[in-house]
Amino acid sequence: MPLFSLLRNWLAERVRPRSLSGHLTLGNRGERAAAKYLKRLGYTIVVTRQRVRYGEIDIIAIDESGSRRTLVFIEVKTRRRADHGRPAEAVDLTRRTRMTRAALAFQKGHGLLEHPGRFDVVEVVWPKESAQPEITHIINAFEAEGRGQMFR
Repeated sequence: MPLFSLLRNWLAERVRPRSLSGHLTLGNRGERAAAKYLKRLGYTIVVTRQRVRYGEIDIIAIDESGSRRTLVFIEVKTRRRADHGRPAEAVDLTRRTRMTRAALAFQKGHGLLEHPGRFDVVEVVWPKESAQPEITHIINAFEAEGRGQMFR
């Protein structure tokens, strides 16, 4: 094993972890800003960046503003500018289908199939020179996509 140890040490000296690229850093900042915004609106944040078999859901929250609690699956789209279209336009059919499957897997995995769910999109436009982003919350942005969906 000494050869393996030498090789590992040699690689550790030369290979440095890559820093997050600019768009990932912006996306993470956007997700944090969206979560704060939703909390101010009275949402309870259950989890952020939830990974399941079918993908990732940016934010899962509970909305208690209606007559009953609603589980809300939220896609956050962050951009520097909106001059090439709104960020929500990037939530295409493929993304909606993956998100639907991920949400259903989350509900099944946590015994929450009887609870109503919906899909929201939060747009975050955060220009470089701005300290604060412009946040737009699109409630019920899309219906569940795919076969056999049970959302109300």
